[in-house]
Amino acid sequence: MAFCRDSAGGERQGLRVADVLRAALLGNPRPLPVPHWKVLNALMRCRTQALGGHLYHCEDCGRDHFVPHSCRNRHCPSCQRAAAVQWLQKQCASVLAVPYFHIVFTLPHSLNPLIAQNQRALYNLLFAAASATLLKFGQERLKAQIGVTAVLHTWSQTLMDHYHLHCVVTGGGLAPEGWKSASETYLFPVRALSVVFAAKFRDGLKTLYEQGGLEFHGQLEPLREPGRFRGLLAEALAKRWNVYIKRPFAGPEAVLAYLSRYTHRVAIGNGRILDLDERARRVRFAYKDYADGSRSKTMPLDLDEFLRRFCLHILPGRFVKIRHYGLLGNHKRAERIERARELIGGQLEAPSAPGLEGVDAPDFQPRCPHCGSLNVSLVEISAPVRGMPILCDSS
Repeated sequence: MAFCRDSAGGERQGLRVADVLRAALLGNPRPLPVPHWKVLNALMRCRTQALGGHLYHCEDCGRDHFVPHSCRNRHCPSCQRAAAVQWLQKQCASVLAVPYFHIVFTLPHSLNPLIAQNQRALYNLLFAAASATLLKFGQERLKAQIGVTAVLHTWSQTLMDHYHLHCVVTGGGLAPEGWKSASETYLFPVRALSVVFAAKFRDGLKTLYEQGGLEFHGQLEPLREPGRFRGLLAEALAKRWNVYIKRPFAGPEAVLAYLSRYTHRVAIGNGRILDLDERARRVRFAYKDYADGSRSKTMPLDLDEFLRRFCLHILPGRFVKIRHYGLLGNHKRAERIERARELIGGQLEAPSAPGLEGVDAPDFQPRCPHCGSLNVSLVEISAPVRGMPILCDSS
């Protein structure tokens, strides 16, 4: 059971990531970029009276209950699982009755400092290099246009920077003569994917450097010198880049279930927070150690370090972290999917989205939490409390 030891020594159950962030910022303001403050403010206000809410009265038991509004910020673990349901409903119309493969493209950690200072440019380059690699293999080996859905993840289980792209790829594609199917157990050779992916990312990185599209601050200042930059590239390319293909999914429903777990995942969920000691300024959370057989372990961190790691994964404003390519590209996707279904045969109707256990309820909740009755009436809608103090300043 997650608990928090507050300043009076008592315990508070039901910890959220927002509680840890609030404790980290309490009495210890940090110099952070304005976009980071805005995200942190949103998370700490989420589902509190600061955002307002709905007040209901139960006609059966006579008690009132207040349902606070959510922040709907894409970095908020309390909001994103519900957002995943809505997004998933739209994706059902594009799922085909063919094998799907899960391919992960990971950038070498030697590039992490450069990526941290150039997030938007290098995240875009990661999407471009991985998608171009997959579409190239589709055209050359299947002679067809395959479909790709790519989702950016920037974290490891311990909240360190670990930049990788999860791609769900159709096991086949549209060709001029019809639908071309891939093997149900094999798509593309991993080693060849790795070589092409690394080359495309390398070429894109060189172009950005030559066009002045990269920033170098602090310890990265020496990379402005061409020789030092070439040295960084050589170090990154010295080892094989990690591209991993998992076993194909067991049908369209499994694809949707996977997407529901990965598309709207954030760096750390509320359920992983084990305890918080505000006096000692430490937090402890659960993680899986994939280097040790995926064993479940716990990690204690100082609150300042937790905050630093969390902020590593705040995305640039308006950055699109879920993208579709090829057969699934947004332009005229419906027409291509309809054509593909006609050629594939069999299942012509899209599968329904799977339910998500434990999805947080939306703001509107007409059921009484005291007696379970649905016989409730809306008493009042309260507006956000703009003057409510918050622990950081976004000005």
